[in-house]
Amino acid sequence: MQTLTQLRQTGDYIIMAVLGRERLTKHLAELGMLPGKRLTVIQTSSGNTGMLVYFQGQRLAMSDEIAEQIAVRPFNAEASEDAVPLSALKLHRSGIVAKLAGQPALRHRLMDMGLTKGTLVKVYNVAPLGDPIELVVRGYKLSLRKAEAAQILVEEVGAIG
Repeated sequence: MQTLTQLRQTGDYIIMAVLGRERLTKHLAELGMLPGKRLTVIQTSSGNTGMLVYFQGQRLAMSDEIAEQIAVRPFNAEASEDAVPLSALKLHRSGIVAKLAGQPALRHRLMDMGLTKGTLVKVYNVAPLGDPIELVVRGYKLSLRKAEAAQILVEEVGAIG
């Protein structure tokens, strides 16, 4: 994971965390810049000129001060060593799907349910005995068995480790 100011290549990225003062994080949240959102870097930072990003249908100029508070990862990046099984994600935590493991039939079924690479997933609820797990995916709730959730590798968003 790196901050926007560290990027040397344009392209699509996923916001993994917004750091910094509470006032700044609140302002960025009001703009919609939240962990799990996708943005496109149009022009990288060079010197003290700031950078240009495309976010939710609009072009935004961003100072280096603000850009260094936003941690991102490439949208099409392979699963990193930080990826954990979805079944290990704590209650009310979110993650970005990095990889689907398991048998081909299971992978296809998960993809049919909207669990594709780069999708934001939130653990909404867990049954009293730990199985099944209720998720929020693409605006709807989905319940999965713990064994199925273990086949989905995610990178936790909003937490810098």
